[in-house]
Order: sequence, then C-alpha cells, then structure tokens
Amino acid sequence: MKFSTPLIPGILLSRYKRFLADIRLESGKIITAHCPNSGSMKSCKQPGSRVYVSHHDKPSRKLKYTWELIEANNTWVGINTGHPNKLVMEAIKNNQIRELKGYPNIKSEVKLGAHSRIDIVLENSDGICYVEVKNVTLMENGQARFPDAVTERGQKHLKELMNAVEKGHRAVIFFVVQREDTRSFSPADDVDPIYGELLRRAVHSGGVEALAYQAMVSPEEIKISIPLPIIL
Repeated sequence: MKFSTPLIPGILLSRYKRFLADIRLESGKIITAHCPNSGSMKSCKQPGSRVYVSHHDKPSRKLKYTWELIEANNTWVGINTGHPNKLVMEAIKNNQIRELKGYPNIKSEVKLGAHSRIDIVLENSDGICYVEVKNVTLMENGQARFPDAVTERGQKHLKELMNAVEKGHRAVIFFVVQREDTRSFSPADDVDPIYGELLRRAVHSGGVEALAYQAMVSPEEIKISIPLPIIL
C-alpha cells in the first residue's frame, strides 16, 4: 500500500482525547491532526518523537491532517487502524499469505450476525473463510502484543469467529504488526486478560486459526512482509 500523496514530517507534541494529536511541522506550524487509533497507543505516543502525517483538503473535513506514522525504538510504526484491512486484502490478492491462498472471491466489510461485520470474507469451491483483522502497535521486549487497551469489541469478534466455525466455516484472526522490531506475537494478558483467555479458547478448542504478520513500514509505503510465531 503506497501512500497516494507524500507524507509530511513533524514532531509529536501530545496525543489527547483519543482521536486528537498536536504536531509541530518542519515549518514550525503547529497543527491538530486526527489520530485514527482508539487504543491506548502504549509504547508509541512519546512526545518529541518524529511522526508523519497525511494531508486531506476536502472541504467537509474539520481536521485536514491525519497522523500516520511515529518513530519508536528506532523503527517506524503505523498507527492508522484504517490501513490493516487494505494491507491484508492486497497481500491476499498478491498470494503473499501462504495460509490464505486459493480463494478467487474476496469481499470486505460483510455483515456477520445481526449487529456486526467481518473485515474480509474469502470464498472458493470448498466454502467460506471469515477473516477478522487487528492492528498491532504495542511492542515489549521484542514481542508484539495485542490489545493495548481493554477491547470488548475484540472479545465479541472472537466469539463470532467461533460461531462461524461451529456453522462449518473457516475462521481466521489476523494480527497485522505495523512495526519491524518484533520477533513474535502474544496476547497482552496484563492489559485484557479476558481477550487473552478467549483467544486461547478460540484457537485451542474453537477451531479459529490465528495468524500474525509483520509489516514493513516507511513514509512511502506499508506492506505485509513476514509471518511471526504466535506464543499463546
């Protein structure tokens, strides 16, 4: 996924109210950017860090800038949670995900159940595969971890994936690690123990498959790169 327009560098001053970030651009101008991440952003919101933002000049937009990347632990981290679905779709179409090859039909944002949607639905002659995508930015001691805040929505998604398996479908929880300084993936039990418990149940007895892939992140593009071992 290449950025459609060149990103603009700056320095993070503060992130607040979850969806706002004050950033000083190289020109010295201080702007308030949209922060497209509802998590705690633990390990990737340090004031004084280098960041990149995208600019959007639509009249309907109140905030003309969107925070895209931050430098943490000497690596670029993609914080925009709107990108992982696109990254996974692109990688599947390019046959980069070994575990998800052989699906000629691919759809996004498909209704699943009465009050929810699934990120990606794959289909071939053998049946349907539901894929729920999660963005991972938290890193501790070289290990990617999810979630970085309690996520009742994420818990619900795991239950829905288990229900899909019970109905005879294939179901995958796909963690996109938007940073290159990690060696493995594990649930963050100290942050949300219920999510960790549900993830283990989903994988060990619920028939849900878990995948974690690292992404290469730069100011020019973000793309899925290598699979990471998952430690449950």
